[in-house]
Amino acid sequence: MKFISWNVNGIRACVKKGFLDYFMEMDADFFCIQETKCQAGQIELQLEGYFQYWNYAQKKGYSGTAIFTKHEPLNVFYGVGEEESEAEGRIITLEYEHFYIVNVYTPNAQRDLARLNFRLHWEDKLALYLKELDAKKPVIYCGDLNVAHEEIDIKNAKSNKGNSGFTVEERGKMTDLLASGFNDTFRHCHPHETDHFTWWSYMNSVRERNIGWRIDYFILSNRLIENIEEASIHPQVLGSDHCPILLKLSSNIRR
Repeated sequence: MKFISWNVNGIRACVKKGFLDYFMEMDADFFCIQETKCQAGQIELQLEGYFQYWNYAQKKGYSGTAIFTKHEPLNVFYGVGEEESEAEGRIITLEYEHFYIVNVYTPNAQRDLARLNFRLHWEDKLALYLKELDAKKPVIYCGDLNVAHEEIDIKNAKSNKGNSGFTVEERGKMTDLLASGFNDTFRHCHPHETDHFTWWSYMNSVRERNIGWRIDYFILSNRLIENIEEASIHPQVLGSDHCPILLKLSSNIRR
């Protein structure tokens, strides 16, 4: 099975920059996007053979997530539970017989860290939710998680310490989640490789010089690690300030 995750930084803009070409080329089983920045009815994607699930933010032109999949799920949940969908459209969960897939757009703590406490509380609720799902069946958790976990995941670690996305607190939440029974698939497959990033500032020549951050992830329940066939990053794909990431799993997933 092939999974793609991509923060498109506005799906309407990304479609004008080649999104559909990449979508068709990948022919993924699951294609998860974040930061859709649209409302219901503002875009109609003709994706033959795919079910579409959208979680729109109440605020126009802001946040939002979607999953396009060839496989109809048993259940679809928005937010951190069936009864608790949130106003920013940040989480979609699809349930299947042998696993869950959870697509997430994690809140940014903001440049002045004004939203750090909100984010940390949000992460605690999400971690509890992921662990509750994992107790039932394995979890495939993906998206723009807005944190560079280790110094290897950011180009200029020293000068960015304490900045949004690279605070001790945010990195600690990722460490705690991984310690509770989950695994960062890219680092599992490429434990020591440097200069692999998924986001670059729009500042002049930053992407060309590969001064970036790895903040987009596929994270799996530990018992799915043996199913990994590939975990990769596609920096050559433009259309957003993020690039897509890919995960391939063998199809013999069991609870």
